[in-house]
Amino acid sequence: MEAQVEEFLQYISLEKGYSVHTIAAYRSDLSQFLRYLGRQGASSWEDVGRSHVLDYIAFLQSREYASSTVARKIAAVKSFFHFQVADGTLQDEPSAAVDSPRVEKSLPHPLSVDEMERLLAGAGEANSAKDLRDCALLELMYATGMRASEVIGLDTHAVDLEAGTVRCLGKGNKERILPLYGRALDALKNYVERGRPELLRGKDGEALFVNYRGRPLTRQGLWLIVKQRAADVGIERDVTPHTLRHSFATHMLDGGAGLREVQQLLGHANISSTQIYTKVSTQRKRETYDKAHPRA
Repeated sequence: MEAQVEEFLQYISLEKGYSVHTIAAYRSDLSQFLRYLGRQGASSWEDVGRSHVLDYIAFLQSREYASSTVARKIAAVKSFFHFQVADGTLQDEPSAAVDSPRVEKSLPHPLSVDEMERLLAGAGEANSAKDLRDCALLELMYATGMRASEVIGLDTHAVDLEAGTVRCLGKGNKERILPLYGRALDALKNYVERGRPELLRGKDGEALFVNYRGRPLTRQGLWLIVKQRAADVGIERDVTPHTLRHSFATHMLDGGAGLREVQQLLGHANISSTQIYTKVSTQRKRETYDKAHPRA
């Protein structure tokens, strides 16, 4: 059974081009399902039926997993069984008639334009190598709405300072070229010319963003930078790299950008993923209206 899971993971890696983070999540979710089936006495995938999947959902819910987590784990199970049938290993999908748990989508919590300005201004005040890097990071993320994995995956050839663009590789290895505003370009230029060489300390490397040891910046490192910079300027609520992505999308829509354009900039495969930001934008307009209108 484990060997067949490995075949599936190879398939989504080589054929579907899923990221290492997505594959790691699939591996974790399917391994947990395998352990559960082992306790139920299943010795092959042919032994698994619809009742096993339903009981597994109940088991996850009894462990008080969030509905979004349960939905993700069952989506992994469904994808695996679909692959098994398509590959001819199984005749029927045990999960085909099983509905995924309903997930209540919470609205993103973007920074206000004022908070974003404070964050960027704070990062641009000092002039050390780390400051130049952090300023370039924050300006880039707000300019493009890139995901954390896309930012830390950039190499030195990704940024075209002459054209004012950055090329990034998104989910499913889909490439998109994103425009950069002037301040982001200036911040990147200062970092590339002055900050990055100092952080590298004579080492070679292709990664655009590096840590103080000259090694490629990690997701955890990026998260800590964003969190610390937000705290430095007095933003008390939790701020993550994804908060900057939310802020980019919401501020673009507030500024009059079209939904399709924002979808393309974010790299969303489905426009439904982008539509949630229209709700945030409408909510913000309502709050402004309620504060400003004399009869509101």
